[in-house]
Amino acid sequence: MDIVKHAAQLFGNKPALISRERTLSFIQLDAETARIASAFTAEGIGAGGIVALVSSNSASMVLSLIALLRIGAVAAPLNNRFPENRITGILKRLRPAMTLSALALDWFVSEAMTQQETGFTPAMAMELPPVSIIHTSASSGNPKAAVHSFSNHWHSAMGSARNLPFRPGDCWLLSLPLYHVGGYSMLFKSLLGGGALAVPSPDESIAESLDRFPVSHLSLVPTQLYRMMQSGESTAKLRKLKAVLLGGSAVSESLLREAIGEKIPIYLTYGSTEMSTQVSTSPAPVTSVQKDSGVVLPHREVMIATDGEILVRGKCLFLGYFEDGRLDPSTDQNGWFHTGDLGSISKKRRLTVLGRKDNMFISGGENIHPEEIENALTSIEGIEEAVVVPVPNAEYGMRPVAWIRVQEHNEPTDDFISESIKNSIGALKTPGQFNRVTEWVTLPGSSKIDRNHYRNPENK
Repeated sequence: MDIVKHAAQLFGNKPALISRERTLSFIQLDAETARIASAFTAEGIGAGGIVALVSSNSASMVLSLIALLRIGAVAAPLNNRFPENRITGILKRLRPAMTLSALALDWFVSEAMTQQETGFTPAMAMELPPVSIIHTSASSGNPKAAVHSFSNHWHSAMGSARNLPFRPGDCWLLSLPLYHVGGYSMLFKSLLGGGALAVPSPDESIAESLDRFPVSHLSLVPTQLYRMMQSGESTAKLRKLKAVLLGGSAVSESLLREAIGEKIPIYLTYGSTEMSTQVSTSPAPVTSVQKDSGVVLPHREVMIATDGEILVRGKCLFLGYFEDGRLDPSTDQNGWFHTGDLGSISKKRRLTVLGRKDNMFISGGENIHPEEIENALTSIEGIEEAVVVPVPNAEYGMRPVAWIRVQEHNEPTDDFISESIKNSIGALKTPGQFNRVTEWVTLPGSSKIDRNHYRNPENK
């Protein structure tokens, strides 16, 4: 099936791609990506060929990714905010047939548009051949290259639409980068559901984009939501949307409570690169503070291992990691992928994520989960966000230290916080120190907090 041609037949002149410069209908999207696909073919790119794209979000990036999908090539969008040596290392491991930077990408697309229309023949959408390589987030070392098939992305979008439809007349802002699985997945959501994608300019804030485009749906991580809610004007814009999909990291009780109070249509979600984005999502906008991340979506399976780890499989599960020119499925003998996250699942298939296995540490012989302490901290009025990390201690081995962002510089006081945590989760889990921050250090090209930065005592 040619998913783009099919979308053009179904949705016709409905908007498909909106940028500052112009709006493309699904029919125009079909024609333009066909020309770009022909240009890639003329450069020797065919089915299975890897094309690396090192760029921020742009209309050219969207068109090129769709064109590569149509010829069965493997798109590898890379984080353009990574240091140059890391990008070089990734390219060395990928060995792409072609690499396009932002400027080269714009030139390539514009040149393709000047060529005469050709008889483009799309590749058949097969179950297993790869169509994308999306790299996982990494605070240090090399990010893992997750390989997905057409089927992975297709089933991911279909399962998502069953829970949160994205129809003609809707518009989803591309607020997540296309090198992130949450951004790339939007291509399939649009082509299958008929909603339009809005591409903001690189220097444009989300609030400005909400003014410029007819946005109905928005994906955010908690830090982005927090920043927007510092402005009453931005909060009012969020309130008018159909859905704000919130995920990527734990959501503090105080932030969620404030968003609900402002009547922002929050859908909590949990997902991963390996599962082609969403695993579970709220079935409706949340109306009360809750710890779960919604219900497990169609085409996904979830199981909790004996040690509490979340295991996943299903039609959305990636093909494996691309390593040394080969594919490593990275699943156990029963086909389960071990996420490294700890959690629980109810009889109604509501999934609660408790934290990362690799964040856990031992203090005085007891397992300490930083996320439990972080949740206790953000339940205290005045604390907006918290990160808890271990530090060496002669008596206990390790002790928790907290980094917090508060509404007022010195409120609540350290003594008040300490006493509150002791009363709620016990003295052993009470941090011995509270460091205040005004802005978080995040991972390159991401809004996720860089925990490794706060583990380093030199960064105090």
